[in-house]
Amino acid sequence: MHIPFCRSKCPYCDFYSMRADESVKEQYVISLKSRIAAQMADFGCKADTLYIGGGTPSVLGAVKISEIVKSASPFLTDNAEITVECNPYALSSDFFKELAQSGVNRISMGLQSAVDSERKCLGRLSNAESVKKAVISAQNADISNISLDVMLGIPHQTEKTLSETLDFCLSLGIPHISTYILKLEEGTLFYKNQKSLSLPDDDAVAEMYLMVCEALENNGIMQYEISNFAKTDFESRHNLKYWNCEEYLGLGPAAHSFLDGKRFYFERDLNVFLNGAKPVPDGTGGDFTEYAMLRLRLCEGLLNRETEKRFRSKIPDEMIKKSAIFIDNGFMESDEIGLRLTKKGFLLSNSILAEIL
Repeated sequence: MHIPFCRSKCPYCDFYSMRADESVKEQYVISLKSRIAAQMADFGCKADTLYIGGGTPSVLGAVKISEIVKSASPFLTDNAEITVECNPYALSSDFFKELAQSGVNRISMGLQSAVDSERKCLGRLSNAESVKKAVISAQNADISNISLDVMLGIPHQTEKTLSETLDFCLSLGIPHISTYILKLEEGTLFYKNQKSLSLPDDDAVAEMYLMVCEALENNGIMQYEISNFAKTDFESRHNLKYWNCEEYLGLGPAAHSFLDGKRFYFERDLNVFLNGAKPVPDGTGGDFTEYAMLRLRLCEGLLNRETEKRFRSKIPDEMIKKSAIFIDNGFMESDEIGLRLTKKGFLLSNSILAEIL
């Protein structure tokens, strides 16, 4: 579920979001709740994950988020993973207690950096100490499954400052960390001002990425996807749905869905959504090429066993042949189990996938 509201727009973000007053937020929650009932009533099964993202869902406040979760609860399995994205700015211990009581059992927070000068450049409203307080408040509310977002390649970042950020995460006992390399998206303030940004070069960012992989794995937080690391049993069950090319329902403006082999989405327009518009068809999905592209984001890679189960044939010989040059140069690995990218290969994943698929 996409919550398209933020207190302010970060200079690197191109997600669909805006500022809104309380009446608009209230109207949106009412609309979202009615959509949940209408959409889920048609299915003969329950969802086992719920992800409330944004935007910044926490700007709704705990009461409104709890309303959304409770309205979805009849359509969720008993052990569902329920995640809420939060900006740690001004979150009280009562906020997390309210979420926990409604059934929320996973929190994703946008740390980006624990170095306050870097956070300020990224438009973050809180300092690292505020993030620490928010994490401890969530833990005290018995929400131990917490993920922090960390960005690489941001202005003025060095391996030293990145190490400070990783040490900050480790000191809090965080079981899941997502790392994203900054991309200058068209239409953002960073894109407009890119010539004035003091950004590390590509080689430096590559070294940072490999450093993150090593540092986290040395501390028991293992990489399981290009950008994601977790302690055992703390992998994001929801995001694994995407990477396994499984079905999901998206609600809210700009939200995408994949059901019954078909893809569809809601327009990036809040008023259109509030006026009851139906989602826009977006073709079919789930063929071998798409499945292979998504599975190769995972450290586990593309497995012969699962590929044969899904498509009645193993990984095509032609694909293995095209992968040979990348295998020889240490960017991929292949054996009887399947085909996968190495850590070095993840850095060039888009280019490699374009060649072999």
